[in-house]
Amino acid sequence: MNVSELVERTLRGDRRAVARAITLVENASPELRGIMAGLAAHTGRARVIGLTGSPGVGKSTSTNALVAALRGRGESVGVLAVDPSSPFTGGALLGDRIRMQEHAADSGVFIRSMASRGHLGGLSWATPHALRVLDAAGFDTVLVETVGVGQAEVDIAGHADTTLVLCAPGMGDSVQAAKAGVLEIADVFVVNKADREGAHVTVRELRQMVAQVDRTPEEWKPPIVSTVAAKGEGVGELLERLDEHDRHLRATGERERRRHARAREEVVGIVLAELRARTDDLGGRADLDLLGTRVAAGGLDPYTAADEILKALG
Repeated sequence: MNVSELVERTLRGDRRAVARAITLVENASPELRGIMAGLAAHTGRARVIGLTGSPGVGKSTSTNALVAALRGRGESVGVLAVDPSSPFTGGALLGDRIRMQEHAADSGVFIRSMASRGHLGGLSWATPHALRVLDAAGFDTVLVETVGVGQAEVDIAGHADTTLVLCAPGMGDSVQAAKAGVLEIADVFVVNKADREGAHVTVRELRQMVAQVDRTPEEWKPPIVSTVAAKGEGVGELLERLDEHDRHLRATGERERRRHARAREEVVGIVLAELRARTDDLGGRADLDLLGTRVAAGGLDPYTAADEILKALG
């Protein structure tokens, strides 16, 4: 497929074209510019929901349950599931396809696993472009499941309309949620595996933490939903809370503000990637080696050296 045919077929929702487009995204293909230009006018319609949380809280199971619930009311669903890359081989298990086999034959569901490829923040660097592809392909909702995050990997908040932070009893997640911004990024808290002992304690701790944040009456207060995703319990209530948040975003104008910020950061990301590529091209130049030598010897400060590099980049 050439670029124009790929774009046309993607806009029709052709699964092979969508898969091909995302592959080109992941590989940073030279054709990517043409693809993004062709899809640009057809984006901005899909609702993007991010799911994040520590490893083992049930992100994949919760994603699977949400797909079933959304399909039950007739919505088409795209899923981007980011798996960690091996630091040794560069590969990834991409295990979410295994967990979501029940949706594999559903023409209204598209599931794509993506390797993080060493990118920090719980996502792949290609995630924003892949979201654009699924949006343009006509999916009503796109679910983005992050790598199991620690205390500082909160990139999903910058890519989603609604961010779910999942916790589970007995894993210390309610305490972790208060650290390094994880509490602040949550639009909805989900206490999964709520049939386990201590679930009510986790819910109580989260309520106390949410109550400590000063909010105006107009600001959204993250609800806390208890689920047993493996059994489908609580998923209906979770969907109601997601719909409530979507209505809040639209009514307050927050949805457009978030999307504007998302687009802005996507542009910045492309600029930084281009600068990084140009800097790498300078790596073998003698003048860069000379600058490095002068900085190491104390004859030049690093800022002045960086200014010279920027001048060389034009």
